[in-house]
Amino acid sequence: MPESVKLPGVLRRAAAGAFFVPAGFALVLRRPRLWPYALLPSLLAVAFMAAGFVLGLFAIPGLEALIAPRLEQVPTWLRVSAVVAAWIACLGSGLLLGLALALLLTAPILERFSRRVEALVGGRTGDHDRGLGWEVGQSVRGAAYFLAAAPGVFLLALIPFVGPVLGAVWGAHALSFQQTEAPLSRRGLSFTARRQWHRRWRPESLGFGLAGLVTLLVPLANLFLTPALTAGAALFVLELEPREPEGSESRIP
Repeated sequence: MPESVKLPGVLRRAAAGAFFVPAGFALVLRRPRLWPYALLPSLLAVAFMAAGFVLGLFAIPGLEALIAPRLEQVPTWLRVSAVVAAWIACLGSGLLLGLALALLLTAPILERFSRRVEALVGGRTGDHDRGLGWEVGQSVRGAAYFLAAAPGVFLLALIPFVGPVLGAVWGAHALSFQQTEAPLSRRGLSFTARRQWHRRWRPESLGFGLAGLVTLLVPLANLFLTPALTAGAALFVLELEPREPEGSESRIP
């Protein structure tokens, strides 16, 4: 995109990024040929997120017992805020941890799923010469990056008032980075180049990630979250980073 082109406001850009999450749901529901690729990741994601939620529930009493002695002399409103933050931190981090583990285990399947989505929508995947093995390895690395972000979400969410917001922003960044791993790798972008890409498109990237996190809390929709996010991320990258003509060199925006 030329530097002279004026971008819309931050909120509009974030909303544009968030749009690709429901677009991913719509695409998967309209394309039955994608369903076999989506079944196992969906089942594993549901199982691991449920386990993470239960783990978060069990962790709450221990965390409350740990922080209670330090809150005896503080005002009641601050004590209540700390307890609420502890609940959010435990439950939210448990869900994210479960999702991250599921994404890590199903990274090779989701890479093929992303490839199928891009081929169906755009006609071809625009692979570079680094090979399928490199791309799958990058997808696994991205899933591990998201898994490593879960403790950061937990620690940030413990901060009263602003903590849950900061944790959500950090989790949104990590989720968006992980989900766009496959389509950006197919364009030859390395880990460092992908970080640059997300910095350039930060509002869109965070909008996409925040919409994905919100969907975690939506009944029924969260059952199909994994394939919908993968499909939405492929559409997201196709919109912002169109494939180059055959034989051209990859470039970093």
